[in-house]
Amino acid sequence: MTHTVDAFRIKICGLSTPETLEAALAAGADMIGLVFHPKSPRFVTPERAARLAAQARGKAEIVALIVDFDPAKASELAQAVRPDWLQLHGAETPGALAAIKAATGLPAMKALGIATAADLGRVAAYAAVADAILLDATPPKDASYPGGHGRPFDWTLLAGLDPAFRFMLSGGLDPGNVAEAIRIARPGGVDVSSGVESAPGVKDPGRIADFVAAARRAAGELQKAGQA
Repeated sequence: MTHTVDAFRIKICGLSTPETLEAALAAGADMIGLVFHPKSPRFVTPERAARLAAQARGKAEIVALIVDFDPAKASELAQAVRPDWLQLHGAETPGALAAIKAATGLPAMKALGIATAADLGRVAAYAAVADAILLDATPPKDASYPGGHGRPFDWTLLAGLDPAFRFMLSGGLDPGNVAEAIRIARPGGVDVSSGVESAPGVKDPGRIADFVAAARRAAGELQKAGQA
């Protein structure tokens, strides 16, 4: 991986208003996510996203979440929004991921759904191409868009991963369980969307602040334990 996530990072995904974006920045989020999948309740148009990106630029890393875009479409979006990262959240193959990186010149994070230990077998092929890996819950079978849909997966499944492998964790995280998730999974970062909402697509500033504080505290404790 060429653009590895080294320092622990906290990402608030699915932001769609200036007010909630400001709440994420004020809380100390390292990354903010903008969703470009029309079926998601967090969808933003490229025009709105460009304004939000301008608000965040220089304060947090900007991540554009795309689902099964072709390289030309990804390049067009990258030029309009100027994100720091692309997050590929569809059924993209490692080859498709490489093509999108080449077309856009941007680092790419690949989201992989995890439901069983067997799902971890896909990680190596993507990690060889992606700049970061996001391990997420597998969506329900009838879901109209990707992601964990507010439901966590069994974090103990990740015990078999190489301890040196850095990944971000997502899927069903919220202010109440993120510390436990960090303690068990030992990720290099965490990503939350519905867990800081009061309704689908409606971010709650208080929950954002609580999530970032809980995650930052847990990551710090984990680091101290590793140095002890």
